[in-house]
Order: sequence, then structure tokens, then C-alpha cells
Amino acid sequence: MTTQRKFGRKGWTPERLGSLAGKTYVITGANNGAGFQAARTFLGKGAKVVMLNRNVDRSTAAVDALKKELGSDADVTFVRLDLGDLESVRKGAAEVLETVPRIDALICNAAVAHMPTRELTEDGFEAHFGINHLGHFLLCGLLFERIDESAGRIVMVGSKGYKFGDKRIYFENIDFVGNYDTYNPYYQSKLAQVMFGYELQRRVKAMDKKITIQVCHPGATRTNLLNDTASFALKTSWAVLSLFAQSAAKGSWSETLCAAEENVEDNKLYAPTRFEMVGAVDECPIDPCALDRESAAKLWAVSEERTGLSWLNV
Repeated sequence: MTTQRKFGRKGWTPERLGSLAGKTYVITGANNGAGFQAARTFLGKGAKVVMLNRNVDRSTAAVDALKKELGSDADVTFVRLDLGDLESVRKGAAEVLETVPRIDALICNAAVAHMPTRELTEDGFEAHFGINHLGHFLLCGLLFERIDESAGRIVMVGSKGYKFGDKRIYFENIDFVGNYDTYNPYYQSKLAQVMFGYELQRRVKAMDKKITIQVCHPGATRTNLLNDTASFALKTSWAVLSLFAQSAAKGSWSETLCAAEENVEDNKLYAPTRFEMVGAVDECPIDPCALDRESAAKLWAVSEERTGLSWLNV
């Protein structure tokens, strides 16, 4: 698939955004990294930001840091939500619905990566798949009507890793029982995210909803994602590679674009364009594995069964 530069030689930057006053952005995993930087941009443009984070202390520190920088009237709050615990997702979503009257974009930013040993979520699912995909699948379903009422967006933040490995969902052993490694469970979870995003686009269009769906990834970005979960060997390798990576601020541009840029299209993938690692942010080619409709429909059914939420069935 060929692509054409939409935003010019320098690509998309937050300078394109005007005032975002009156808009509300809900972001998972926003207490650091790209999610924090996206929140910072939205707040700087006058928007309201609701962080959905697992760690209360880090969230409090993030809110304090943003208010210190941007002023005490910066409209940023957080709701505790653990994507690895479906009951926590339900409780967090219920609190959002009680306290947030409009959602202009839900940014599914949080993730875990390359855990050296097999870990399970509170509900017994392999952690990468459970946190990166299932937690977000449930959250999107629970907040869907509020976002649709607001004519808002859902932004799936994937990874270039979606097209690494075997480029498929391991339906025969989706939890990697007996054959776990540190790479393929992560790749599967990121493929599940982008595949879900494009399937959600199809279902939304079929039902003539107001909501729109965007898919992106940050490229190679200096965040603490691997520091939180990866093995010592991977952390060491990343410490060297990160010298050539972009900042967390630039890594946030793809998701910020997808959430707030007016001139954005459906069924695209927005990411850094230089090897999809760094450089100008614009439209990038979509690997066919993300557009496999048969696998996407099967993934949706599996996700409904595991989360206990049936929605958007057409």
C-alpha cells in the first residue's frame, strides 16, 4: 500500500492545533511517557484531561507537575483504573460516566511490553493480551455511547510490533500456555489492538454512528515502558538504542494528531514516517495482517466472551 504525505515535509506537529477549550480528552496510562505529554499538549490548548491510571501516587505526582507548569487552573484529574483487572475497568468506567459529561476522545495509550516471564491478569489472562487489548476493549465498549453522543473519537495506540513475529492472533493458544517467550505475546497484543481498531471502524460505519476511530503508533520513543516490565537484557539493549530514539514529547504526536486534528481520515495509520521509527508524523502503510476481517471478527467474539461485554454486533 502506498501513502501520500498529508501534512507536508515536516509532518504533523501540535502547532497545527488551535484552541481546544471545551473539549475533554480521556487517556489511559497518562502519568508518564507519551500519554503524559499528550495530556500536557491538550491542557496547554485549554482542554480538560482525565487520566485513567493504575498507580495513585504516580497519578497524583503527574497532576501536580502539570498544574505547577501550566497553572493551578489546568483542568486535569485522574480516575484509578487497572486495565489488568476487568472489575477495576468497570468501576473506573462507571466513575467516568458519572463525572465526565462529554468525551471528545478516548486515547487507549497504556501498555505493558516484553515481560520476561509469563504473568496473568487478575482474571487469568496472559498479561500482554489482557492489559493491552482486553482491558481497552472493555473500556471502549463501556464508554462508547458517551463518546458517540459527543461525536468523539477512539484512538488506538498500537506499536510497529504489530507486524513482527508471525503476524497473527494465536487463537489456538492465545494465553501462551507452555510456549511463552518475551516477544510474541507482546506482538500479538499490539496486533490485537490495531486489528480491533479497524474492525471497530467497520462496525461504527455499518451502524451510522457519530463516533470515529483512529489508529496510530509512536515509533521508537524514549519512555519507561520497557523499564517497567522488560528483562535486564532488553533494558540494556534499549538503553543503547534509545540514543537514536525520539523524545516522549515527539512520541505523543501521533496520538495527539488522531485525537484532535480536524483534517484526519478514517482507515489510516498515523506514525513517524522514517522507517516508522522516528521523523515526520504522517500516514504510514498498513500491513495486511491488521486488516484480516476473518481474524478480526473472531478476535471480537473472543474479546466479548472474555470480558463479558457484547456490543456493536451488526
